[in-house]
Amino acid sequence: MDPAPWRPHGRALLDFYNGDAAARVVTHADDAETEVVPIRVFFRGPSEFSALEEAALDLCRGRVLDAGAGAGCHSLALQEQGLPVCAIDIAPEAVEVMRRRGVKDARCTDLFRFQEGPFETILLMMNGIGVVGDLAGLDRFLAEVPRLLAPDGQILLDSYDPTWTDDPDEAPPGAGASAGRYIGEMRFRLEYKGKKGPTLLWLFLDAKLLAERAMKAGFSCEVIWQEEEGHYLAQLTRSR
Repeated sequence: MDPAPWRPHGRALLDFYNGDAAARVVTHADDAETEVVPIRVFFRGPSEFSALEEAALDLCRGRVLDAGAGAGCHSLALQEQGLPVCAIDIAPEAVEVMRRRGVKDARCTDLFRFQEGPFETILLMMNGIGVVGDLAGLDRFLAEVPRLLAPDGQILLDSYDPTWTDDPDEAPPGAGASAGRYIGEMRFRLEYKGKKGPTLLWLFLDAKLLAERAMKAGFSCEVIWQEEEGHYLAQLTRSR
């Protein structure tokens, strides 16, 4: 996995940690939409977690792998609960921030290269499953993740349903995607202080398709938490 698309994000995390409270990243989607993301959101404490995040952290057990951990907000909360946590992120600046904030075991790597295990819980939060990039990447992840997972382990992940809409007459988000491409397979470029990184592939995944792909790979999938606007938390466990 190429770390270059994440450099703007990593630099923004480090600048915020070093005192730039106004640090923010701009995301440029391939459908021309842009979004400004204040970096402070990655430094939230438990009192600012959503109900979905609280549900995910309550389900964590045993040794936890926090994948795509960013500034380490979930890792720090789990450490406070007394759980052993290994936090990984592809951005070296993010790993530096985590270590300086007190994450005890923070490493610069990605899910496809990481070899250590087993873990009772693999945690992918803040749309963390999106890091697989596309449906082929999801299938690769589901095929390879058992090497990291204890026999009775679980994967906790959240995503947004790209087909969700509250207007039955409205075309679903992503309906204009290229022919033959799943509408949740997105392409972004991250911008920080006027500098854009290379194109980043990202996957938003509806729960039905996740369950289908998971079942083919030998996992059961249960939606644990469903929010009104298509955001959901899923738990994957090995099928018996």
